[in-house]
Parts: sequence; C-alpha cells; structure tokens
Amino acid sequence: MVTAVRHLGPNWYASVMGTAIVATAGAGLPLHLPGLRTACTAVWALSLAMLLTLLAARTLHWTHHRDQARAHLLDPAMAPFYGCLAMALLAVGGGTLVVGRDWIGVRAAVVLDAALFGAGTLIGLTAAVAVPYLMAVRHKVHPAQATPVWLLPVVAPMVSAALGPLLVPHLPPGQPRETLLLACFAMFGLSLLATLLMLPLVFARLVTGGPLPLALTPTLFLVLGPLGQSTTAVGKFADFAPGVVPAASAQGFTLLAILYGVPVMGFALLWLGLATAHVVRARRRGMRFTMTWWAFTFPVGTCVTGAESLAHHTGLAVYDGLAIVLYGVLAAAWVTAAVHTARGLLSGALLAGPRPAPVALRPVTARTT
Repeated sequence: MVTAVRHLGPNWYASVMGTAIVATAGAGLPLHLPGLRTACTAVWALSLAMLLTLLAARTLHWTHHRDQARAHLLDPAMAPFYGCLAMALLAVGGGTLVVGRDWIGVRAAVVLDAALFGAGTLIGLTAAVAVPYLMAVRHKVHPAQATPVWLLPVVAPMVSAALGPLLVPHLPPGQPRETLLLACFAMFGLSLLATLLMLPLVFARLVTGGPLPLALTPTLFLVLGPLGQSTTAVGKFADFAPGVVPAASAQGFTLLAILYGVPVMGFALLWLGLATAHVVRARRRGMRFTMTWWAFTFPVGTCVTGAESLAHHTGLAVYDGLAIVLYGVLAAAWVTAAVHTARGLLSGALLAGPRPAPVALRPVTARTT
C-alpha cells in the first residue's frame, strides 16, 4: 500500500469533487422523480467515503514519500491541483447539508459541514496565495505553458463563497450570520478578480499557441468552474440575505443574482461550446483516458447549480430546462470517468509511475567485404 501511493497526486481530489457535485446538483433539479433524492444521498455518501479514503492515502504519501510530495509542489503542472483538496472538502461538506442530513440528521450535518467548510476554506485561501507565489518564484513558468489548471487554486475560495451561506441559518442571529455572509461575499470578490487576472493568460495561450496537448484538452472544462460557481454564489447570497443584512442590501443581492448571473451563464455556454469542440477534435486524434477527464464533472455541475439558481430567481422555465440538460451531461461524464478510473485502479495503470522515455538505439553499420 505504501509503495502504491508514491505517485498519488493531489489531482485525485477531483474525483471527490466530481462525485459530490452529482449529489448536490441532483437535489436541486426541478424534477420530482421517485428515488431521486435517495440516489443523490447515496452518491453523497460515496463522495464522503472517497474523501476519507483519499485523505488516508495522501497522508501515507506525505509520510513515506516526502520527496515525491515536494516534487509535486515544485511541479508547475501538479502544484495547482492543491486547490482540489480544498474544493473536495467543501463539496462534500456542502452536500452534507443539502442531502446528507437526510441520513445523519441536521445536527450532525451542521457539525460535519462546519468542520469541512472551515478546513476547506483555510486550505483554499492558503492555496490561492501559495501556489501563485510558487509559480512566480520557483516554477518559472512561461506564457506558453498556461493551461486552465492554473485556475484551480484561485477558484477554491469561490466554492467557499457558494457553500458557506448554507451555514448562515445555523449561526446565532445578528453579527455572526452577517459576518459569515459578508465573508463569503468577500471570497466571491477575491476569487472573481483573481480569475479575471488568470483567464486572459489561458485564452491567449489557446488562441496564439494552438490547441492544448491531447491529455490536457479536457482541462478546458475547468473554466466553467468559476463561471458556474460564481453564478451559484450570488444566488445563495440572495437566498440567505433577507433578515441577515439590511433590507436594501438584501434587495441588492437579489438584483445581483440576476444582473450578474444571466450574462455569466451566457458566457459559460459559449465556453462550453468551445471546449466541447476542442474535446471532439482531440478525441478524433486519439485522446485517451487520463485523470483530467474528471474535469468534465465538477465544472459542469457548477453550471447546473447556477442554472437552478437562475431558474429560482428569474422564474424562467428555460433555466429549468438548461439545468436538466446539463445534469444529463454531468451524469454521463461522471459515469464515464468513474468507470475508467475503476479500471485503471484495478489494473494498476493509474497508480504507476511515469514511463521512462524510450532510449534510441545507435544505428548499426554492417561491414561489407
């Protein structure tokens, strides 16, 4: 077991995020299918089990393979995935209050979510500072190396902003509630501005440098994360602001949910079309499964929750339909990624180290007589 986790990187937390969002997004669908909520709760329980298992495995990784762990931190392609640790904690914690409470009770759900939210937020804020710092002083990256993976550490606070309001009603009335809500709003701004700084680098690299390598093409879907999650966040502010902040501020949050959410969701659909076109192209050129396929799950799930929020605040059926369609895409992507991951674990291929580069043989010149 100790040897098996040597090459287990922080990118594996993406599978926990992708599983948890299936439960959270499914619970908010405008559908009344028998057994849907029970199924979502079961998926949340699976995400919790995956999180605990992965935390244990990563603890072994850091305990017995510190050289490899440090190498991950100094690798510009791997270090941004430390944002996934924060988002995995937050996603499972948020699912606890959305559906997990059905099985473990409200009180236990609040305690578990508070613990996961606190840890996830602290790690997310740390990653949002530490990873860009490492990129500047240790990684020495170039614009031609920009990929959507760079967004991961700065998106983590946005997940806190979207899920933190769920805890607001469980705090004492008055300043505790208002403090948490406005802290989430501050993290919304922190993450949004950081994303606006980073995203132009990614888009410029894509346009001027050509398509991403085949294995990295699925990461284009990561751009949907801050778009869908920020739309979800402003909707949650509007949901929980009444009675917590002054009436004028609460009304402002309601306006923000629509005036911000509608155009951002429009851009998300534009990017979804662009990313899908790149993925189709890559698939035709032989793109095979890697753990980057989990990028098809959580970001799409945030767009589902964003569409659900817009449906609630605008009353438009078109957003209900959009949420249902996107959830179908999410479910198909999750099943595909989960099946391939299970196969890779059983075969050992996903936990194997990188293959050494083939050594070219010297040309042999035959002697002639």
